[in-house]
Amino acid sequence: SSGSVVINDYMNAQYYGEIEVGTPGQKEQVVFDTGSANLWVPNKKPFLSGHNVYSHKSSSSYHANGTVFKIQYGSGPVSGVYSADDVAIGSLKLQDFTFAEVDDTSGLGMGYRFGKFDGILGLGWDSISVGGVPTVMKALVDSKQLPQPVFAFYLGNNQPGELVLGGVDEKHYTGDFDFVPLSSETYWQVALDDVKLGGVSVSSTRSAIVDSGTSLLAGPSAEVKAIAEKLGAKTVMGREYTVDCSKDLPELTFTLGGKGYVLKKEDLILQQSGSQCILGLMGVDVPAPRGPLWILGDVFMRKY
Repeated sequence: SSGSVVINDYMNAQYYGEIEVGTPGQKEQVVFDTGSANLWVPNKKPFLSGHNVYSHKSSSSYHANGTVFKIQYGSGPVSGVYSADDVAIGSLKLQDFTFAEVDDTSGLGMGYRFGKFDGILGLGWDSISVGGVPTVMKALVDSKQLPQPVFAFYLGNNQPGELVLGGVDEKHYTGDFDFVPLSSETYWQVALDDVKLGGVSVSSTRSAIVDSGTSLLAGPSAEVKAIAEKLGAKTVMGREYTVDCSKDLPELTFTLGGKGYVLKKEDLILQQSGSQCILGLMGVDVPAPRGPLWILGDVFMRKY
């Protein structure tokens, strides 16, 4: 049977769910991240943080590996060592799976220290797995536990959602799926036909990735800056953009596989502070050869 995991929602900015590592199972909250391909959990936690820590000493199914693990995320580096142990995701179980136990999360900064998640479970392709270790999805498919070699996200809007491994949950959609071919088996990367603001093209970038591990929509900083100016958005400390909540905003449309995916004002606004609304849009410059690209993060995945 397919495995189902509740995806918890913290302020529409962090989405995470529970797995268990070791025997007996040690609970860990992980971000199921389509923009990376490794699984790691912490074996120590930052001072004064409330994270669940994995202890291999407490697991009878642990096997030492010891090879150094280092990964670079958008927010910074994370490092530790590889280990192998049993990993349970919903009703699914992987035996002797190679993952990383991490002792340095400093590259993730305050977002991790105060974050609701303990680790990250990558759902990207094997080609971007650091150290070339098999991904969770590959191991699940190879183990013949999944009815179909698919996974499906339903991200809640300020409420819990669901991740199904091995199928889809018909409760969470109507109509038929539209399929867009991958342009690369690295990230979940597709050709981007166009980005339009109020019907006018605002991007020359021709590649996009669907990334559950990024909260916002992110695009090349020059394009995002131009879009923000057209929306009358102000920047806060050079990071996030805010707009006047009472203002009408034109629709932002991403064209994938010849079909337009429209984001309206209510889809683009993250949260309100006073009369100012935070826009779910940020500039990120992904260097060549992987970039430049648009990152269709949780703001996009919540709607589609």
